[in-house]
Amino acid sequence: MLYTFKDTLGREYSVDMDDKRFRIKPYQQMLSSCTGALLTSILMTPLDVVKTRLQTQQKRMASNRCYVYCNGLMDHLCPCPNGTLKSLKTQSTHYNGMIDAFYKISRYEGARSLWSGLSPTLVLALPATICYFVSYEGTRIYMKDFYLKLNPGQTEQPFSIPLLAGMAARVFSVSVVSPLELIRTKMQSQKLSYYEVGKALKATIQTEGIFGLWRGLGPTVFRDVPFSGVYWAIYESLKVHHDVTVPTFGFSFFGGAISGSIAAFLTAPFDVVKTHKQIEFGEKVLYAEHPVKSLPKVGTIAILRRIFEQHGVKGIFAGVIPRVVKVAPACAIMITSFEYGKAFFFRHNVDIYIEKNGSVS
Repeated sequence: MLYTFKDTLGREYSVDMDDKRFRIKPYQQMLSSCTGALLTSILMTPLDVVKTRLQTQQKRMASNRCYVYCNGLMDHLCPCPNGTLKSLKTQSTHYNGMIDAFYKISRYEGARSLWSGLSPTLVLALPATICYFVSYEGTRIYMKDFYLKLNPGQTEQPFSIPLLAGMAARVFSVSVVSPLELIRTKMQSQKLSYYEVGKALKATIQTEGIFGLWRGLGPTVFRDVPFSGVYWAIYESLKVHHDVTVPTFGFSFFGGAISGSIAAFLTAPFDVVKTHKQIEFGEKVLYAEHPVKSLPKVGTIAILRRIFEQHGVKGIFAGVIPRVVKVAPACAIMITSFEYGKAFFFRHNVDIYIEKNGSVS
């Protein structure tokens, strides 16, 4: 990718953004991505809450004691044994789509409930973003250098490099932050205090060991790894197709939104499986009247088949609309801030090099 600019003397240069002399450093990659991560977390958490509620809604509970207390939210799935529903007693808590879920959550729990799990989301976003973008850039550049070394006549990276680099980066990042993802899902699927979340995590470790904190990692990998590969492959392909070397704000925003939407739709079934597995653990182990010591191992394909048999195609794609509505602008914000940061730091690195060496030639 060539970046064209003029120096202070008016001389024009065309420099490869992956040139070893000017590549952005890991700490610069972190700064480029963290701002987008903060904005995305704050703006997109309500859509994530709605998506989780819609997916949880179709999950049948194993007993009448699914949660620590009843707040009227999940009574269509888990009847409240003490009958203390107060003003919510006669209210329906069945969500008829995304807009209805927004309305009922805001009305019955308060608008702040739409940001349930924001704290762990913020804690999750920074390490996840750092791990993901730094590992993606490092892997992509390494693979590109290796490819160009084997193919001296080539100057551009092939379609497969961003695809594989995105998948490898996602495997690493989701493995690192999976326990925090588990906490966030628990807080969004029901209204729990931090004390109750702590008790749930303690019970998880006691019943399943420390590796229980990685429950749902398999479906998460199935969901996020292909998502990441498809996303980066489409985005980089759009840049090549439109002959874009340094993306503008508009290109990054719409290119990221299009790529994210396609990837989110294709991988939505795996997001449903991940939510089902994490919620099922709470039903049968943490809050059941006669909790089991451990859950049988059920594969992702088997769960998808079961969901399809019970709910059809609609069940497999439960929450897909808020997922796409969330992912599209989230990807747009993230890639726009990242590309802007990359261009800024790249120019900064080039200027420093020119000051030391007089020119880039």
